[in-house]
Amino acid sequence: MVLFALVASHQNVDLNTVARLSTGALGLSEEMVRSGRLQGAVTLSTCNRLELYGEFAPAPGASPRTALDEVLGELAEQIGSRSGLDPEFVTGSLRAFTDSGAARHLFTVVSGLESAVVGEREITGQVRRALNEAQQAGTVSGHLQRLFEAAARTARKVGTQTALGERGRSIVSVALDLADDVTTGTWASRRALVFGTGAYAGATMAALRDRGCADIEVHSASGRAEQFTQNRGGTPVEAGDLAAALERADVVIGCSGGSSPMGAAAFPAGPRTVVDLALTRDFDPAVADLPGVELITLESVRLAAPEETRESVEAATGIVEQAAQEFAASQDGRDMDAAIVALRKHTMAVLDAELEKVTSHHGCTAAQEQIELAMRRMVRSLLHTPTVRARELAAQGRQDEYITGLAALYGIEVPPAERAAPPAAAPAAEIDHRPQAAG
Repeated sequence: MVLFALVASHQNVDLNTVARLSTGALGLSEEMVRSGRLQGAVTLSTCNRLELYGEFAPAPGASPRTALDEVLGELAEQIGSRSGLDPEFVTGSLRAFTDSGAARHLFTVVSGLESAVVGEREITGQVRRALNEAQQAGTVSGHLQRLFEAAARTARKVGTQTALGERGRSIVSVALDLADDVTTGTWASRRALVFGTGAYAGATMAALRDRGCADIEVHSASGRAEQFTQNRGGTPVEAGDLAAALERADVVIGCSGGSSPMGAAAFPAGPRTVVDLALTRDFDPAVADLPGVELITLESVRLAAPEETRESVEAATGIVEQAAQEFAASQDGRDMDAAIVALRKHTMAVLDAELEKVTSHHGCTAAQEQIELAMRRMVRSLLHTPTVRARELAAQGRQDEYITGLAALYGIEVPPAERAAPPAAAPAAEIDHRPQAAG
């Protein structure tokens, strides 16, 4: 089995491309799993990244790299056809990681080290929700389950053992800090209008209250504003009242990512600050040209995000690296367990066949019993050294040599299903990080 991650984020492509790729990837993981092309898949889609985590079994004799290129080609074709992007462009926009490389990348992401606001904690919840959604869709394999559980443990360690993110910075908080700088008055006297009812909208509501904003209205094109405000406070705004709500608002915050952005003509005259946190844009960029209007976007947030201290980043990076190594070692040990089981099964099958011959010649006699005991002791003795050697090679990261040796000497194949079965945490070794095309 091969674990992989295909990644497009603010670090290697523009946010518009991330948005189009995310649109093209909707539902694709589920389709690939149900068709049998992938054994498992989890999709992480946020305001500034699309990450596809998957697991597949290479065809017999195929190298993991070749097999990954084939999977990437299929995904690129599907995403391209759904998003209107050229498949080659899609391939070039996705960074590829395998096995321990995929684990290391996920641990880095969930710890906030790759966020636009380094150390932000919102990403931890987003990764958790991605796993939950995949579980509900029935697309999580055992390897992926262990991978994401290990990621959650790593994020907790970073949160408790380092100062990274302890100031509570996030994309929302930085955006509201920027809005505070360009909006008249104080939060206590400002009126806010929030578009959307998802996780980002909830985080925005909480952040506004923390700053003292009490007058918050919420609009949802899907009609969920009333239910949303019942749980979180605020006042729902129906479509017919939206124009008046815009007129009242000092700060307008988009968190919905609707199918089409609101045009500049929909905004009434007058000064206001517009904050667009939606990946696919809630507002036409032309609103920035309106008199008295200040527009803050995700790109604005990324450029304004403060840097974390080098010490905090280095400490978090060390935790991530150790977690990735432990994860790979754990998977290596499970591979060797499966190999030892396969060798024992093979040897005991040979023994049972020989004992069957003895029984057919001598029947159930005392001599036959003595022969069986002697043969079983001999087999246990013969298996001792290969078992010890297996553990030694696993500790040295050379488990593939052992598994290859079993196949060469005895014709024993360790099935992928057996190698994935035992509990613990996953991946093996990093093979390659990127497809040939540049991101």
